Amino acid sequence: MKKLIENLVATFNKFFFPFYKDKNIKLLFKNLEQGKPNNKEVAMFVGGCVRNHIQSKKIGDIDIATIFTPEEIKKKLQHSNFKVINTGLDHGSVTVVLDATKFELTTLRKDIKTDGRHAKIETIDDWKEDSKRRDFTINAIYLNKRGKLFDPQQGINDLNNNIVKFIGDPQTRIEEDFLRILRFLRFSIQYNSSVELSTIQALKLKLNGIKNLSKERVLSELLKILKLENFYRIIDNKELLQIFKLVFPEFQNTNRLKNFQLVKNHIEGSEILLLSILLIDLKNDYEYFSHKYKVSNKIYDTLILLGNKFKDYKNDKEFFKKKLKNNFFNMGAKNLKILYCLDLLDKKKVSPKDVSFFETIEKISIPKFPFDGKFLLKKGVKEGKKMGIILKEAEKIWVLNNFNLSSEDFEKIIQKNIIIN
Repeated sequence: MKKLIENLVATFNKFFFPFYKDKNIKLLFKNLEQGKPNNKEVAMFVGGCVRNHIQSKKIGDIDIATIFTPEEIKKKLQHSNFKVINTGLDHGSVTVVLDATKFELTTLRKDIKTDGRHAKIETIDDWKEDSKRRDFTINAIYLNKRGKLFDPQQGINDLNNNIVKFIGDPQTRIEEDFLRILRFLRFSIQYNSSVELSTIQALKLKLNGIKNLSKERVLSELLKILKLENFYRIIDNKELLQIFKLVFPEFQNTNRLKNFQLVKNHIEGSEILLLSILLIDLKNDYEYFSHKYKVSNKIYDTLILLGNKFKDYKNDKEFFKKKLKNNFFNMGAKNLKILYCLDLLDKKKVSPKDVSFFETIEKISIPKFPFDGKFLLKKGVKEGKKMGIILKEAEKIWVLNNFNLSSEDFEKIIQKNIIIN
């Protein structure tokens, strides 16, 4: 129902309040068009915002292609309220910010020389020529400020038919930037696209090129793939799944995705959830993966926590029974749900009763720890390291005792630590 409402709102907005009529966008184009040649487009929307506009979907990031170089953009905006941030000068890109709105502006260009990682570019003012260097036909659709489409690579037809197709020869386009293998996977999953055999062969032939990419670029693209609402459907496409597993051999648990549709509406989607599904088992592939791709501390710490708790759960039949509250307290609701999700997805058959346990987790209520520093001050304990030690030990006993700790028992902990120290 929520998705249906969002689609209806997006359709309504497309016709009555299209994104390109936003006041900040109008102001940006007004600044860019100062002194423009007659009848010449100096900037047009491109990429995801155009695709989503055509399909009446919610508009996210706004990418704009322009005939101006970064230096020319800065000059045109220097006396405006727009802030220009150098985010990709090597690629002719800058980020322009006004209020809370960001725009990614990239100069029209032609790739002169590429090595699969970097490209030597030449800035141009030819829109059709710019379209030729883009990866897929659906990414080469332009939209001007009045809502008129320019489609030199016939991408609209492919978009309407859920076809993800390279512009020109697939092998040549992949050799220009090997990240396009992962981008092809992402868009093919997103649009549930059927894939031509010749394209699959080209992807396989060029897989080794991914080794030349920085781990940061690969991880960034992977996280975008995992955030796709229908990522789990990759399990139904043998060709795409095979390529995905060849690129990421650490993902040994893709079979878990078979039952994911049964649980996906009962747990918050996230990259942590999908990484856990793909990586966490009784082996330590999640640790190797984390080091290999230099994941953020947040992702690393969560995977380590879940990996350790997965082993505990496998060795403890009471993990989701008598010890449920304790584990809820130690892990948090979100992580406990992820762990339970792994339990379900490892089963051959998932029943409605199994799924209903997510609601049990949601209903868990943990009382507030009844003691604090003020209580200790009243007992004569001075502020400092000793106070923290006492509270930590007391809280541990409180949890183990099913969240019960009398004042008398807490007094004993205080006295013990005072004597010891």
